[in-house]
Amino acid sequence: MSNAGQKTVDEALAREFGLTADEYGNVLSIMGRTPSLTELGIFSVMWSEHCSYKSSRVWLKTLPTTAPWVIHGPGENAGVVDIGQGLAAIFKMESHNHPSFIEPYQGAATGVGGILRDVFTMGARPVANLNALRFGDPANPQTRRIVDGVVRGVGGYGNCVGVPTVGGEVNFHPSYDGNPLVNAMTVGVARQDRIFLSAAAGLGNPVIYVGSSTGRDGIHGATMSSSEFDEDALAKRPTVQVGDPFVEKLLIEACLELMATDAIVAIQDMGAAGLTSSSVEMAGKGGVGIDLDLDAVPQRERGMSAYEMMLSESQERMLMVLRPDRTDVARTIFEKWELEFAVIGHLTDTGRIVVRHKGAVEADIPLAPLADQAPLYHRPTAPSPAPAPLGPVTDPVGTERALMHLIGSPDIASRAWVYNQYDSTVGGQTVRRPGSADAAIVKIDDTSIGLALTTDCTPRYCRADARTGGAQAVAEAWRNITATGARPLAVTDNLNFGNPEKPEVMGQFAAAIEGMGDACRALDFPVVSGNVSLYNETRTPDGTTTAILPTPAIGGLGVLEDVSQAIGYGMQDDCDLILVGETRGELGQSLWLREIHGREDGAPPVVDLAAERANGDFVRAHILGGDIVACHDVSDGGVLVGLAEMVMAGGVGCTLVAPQSGMRPEAFWFGEDQARYIVAVRKGETFLSAAQAAGIAARPLGESGGDGLTLPQGGTISIARLRSAHEAFFPALMDR
Repeated sequence: MSNAGQKTVDEALAREFGLTADEYGNVLSIMGRTPSLTELGIFSVMWSEHCSYKSSRVWLKTLPTTAPWVIHGPGENAGVVDIGQGLAAIFKMESHNHPSFIEPYQGAATGVGGILRDVFTMGARPVANLNALRFGDPANPQTRRIVDGVVRGVGGYGNCVGVPTVGGEVNFHPSYDGNPLVNAMTVGVARQDRIFLSAAAGLGNPVIYVGSSTGRDGIHGATMSSSEFDEDALAKRPTVQVGDPFVEKLLIEACLELMATDAIVAIQDMGAAGLTSSSVEMAGKGGVGIDLDLDAVPQRERGMSAYEMMLSESQERMLMVLRPDRTDVARTIFEKWELEFAVIGHLTDTGRIVVRHKGAVEADIPLAPLADQAPLYHRPTAPSPAPAPLGPVTDPVGTERALMHLIGSPDIASRAWVYNQYDSTVGGQTVRRPGSADAAIVKIDDTSIGLALTTDCTPRYCRADARTGGAQAVAEAWRNITATGARPLAVTDNLNFGNPEKPEVMGQFAAAIEGMGDACRALDFPVVSGNVSLYNETRTPDGTTTAILPTPAIGGLGVLEDVSQAIGYGMQDDCDLILVGETRGELGQSLWLREIHGREDGAPPVVDLAAERANGDFVRAHILGGDIVACHDVSDGGVLVGLAEMVMAGGVGCTLVAPQSGMRPEAFWFGEDQARYIVAVRKGETFLSAAQAAGIAARPLGESGGDGLTLPQGGTISIARLRSAHEAFFPALMDR
């Protein structure tokens, strides 16, 4: 076993690589000897939090993952659901948080590239990208740098690779000052009979490396993403990968061309942990062994060691197992697209991964223990204290001033500065662009099918009550899809939390999972893929660490059999406006409370899953029946913010009626009660009668028309004035 000229492998080095003393002891037991440096590197990345889910697996197993329309749930590169006509949607969301703090442009860009590969690896042509971005306090000088780099990175990669970025969300909070969240989601479409999986099979079959050459970028990236940041984080730039979207585009086309043949036995993206994870996972899932010759690996840097090649996270690379008689066909395709193609090994019956380099065996590890004996922790959990009731609050500014402040605040202000940097229509399939509907709508070529896509989470709710917040994130994604007329099918998740070794953080994680599970079961909205990102904490100058807000981001997907039936939230002229759902005036954890009073307290709004299901099913039926011409779910900022967004999107004003009797105006207009929709209908009385007959709470809000928003107490806010306030935040932030 070669180890010449390398570091001494011992417990101290194992700790440096992220393994605990007990974990290193287990490595010694499995190996029966001291591992080589390359072997230690393989264990360290495969047993990292990022790759092994050692703190989260016990909770993830409780989520519902099946339904009649689910083709493949968690365990593959991405989730797969039936969307009709023999087609499948393949989708997933993943994080690139830590790299995006260190180097925002490349961190975000390679996050997009990685999630694209997870989807087209399975045989799907990507049709849409989304993202969920969380940044620090806008007043923090560092925030502007991170926002600028991340947005340019997302747009630069997605635009160049030719996949539209159609939706997402952007939020700000001081808890993300040193640890932004960059969660990227991709959706693709494939024929159900042409879906490719990752389990290797066929003794002697060749193992093929394709794509870009291997460099030293990204080494130990998975380990870095499995630990807290410290004051030296910015010095970790070498662990951030560098992407090339033009190569990714070539790789997509070459892979899809090869997938049209019968050459591929198994295929896997080289994502986190690169060649290590792809080879170990493919062989492990297939119950075979794998023998690799690193001399054959295409390299763009001289003198790379086996350790460096196995742990490199260089981008735009794939690993395949091919039928032996189709190797030349595959080589011809990849050479045509000017991509690297190399036979770097073969499958064996040993159940081991053997890595050779320059005539020496650098690693020889049994595969089964890498998975079966990977650490699994039942971390201690501590419940968060129940939030105290909010109690009575005063209205110091009045309805109009509060509205104008809220629509210009960081979490509600127009995101046009962001999404105008993204090409949202490339490919010609986008039906509803950002800023026009609660979910993006993408049409599938040569069909009438539309996909509705959204990302959602309200972290301030999760901090106050993680179980309620987890349920609310799922419910809001379901509502946003429903508000377009689509039928929600499934979700992918990206669970962003702090240090799981802290019982209070693990308590938040467990509670959020329970809430998500409750909502997914109640709404028939299973989890089919996802990602966990832990250790999202920043070390402060006094040596302590602070966690981000718990952020279980949900990516939702729904389907429309006839995409022409999809609607947006732009206000239509000459309509009756109806509020569907019960209003109690819940101001706890609301943006009104935070922005007007500077407070972040109280209980989050109640999540009534039975009401969510009943109200949503009623609204969707009336959208598809043609009764509803515009629809907007009620979320951040409450009813009046939702109405203002409809007015600005449609360019049509409205005149509102007084709030329901007995309720203070600020509670009615700005409360964030859940399970509610604002709908614009042509026949208000008929719609209200139908709601009453169905047992659905509904009340009039007013009528549409005019060139401004007229409040019940009098006074009209022009559309131009609303837009001026709404559009000012991002230009002001970025022009500093």
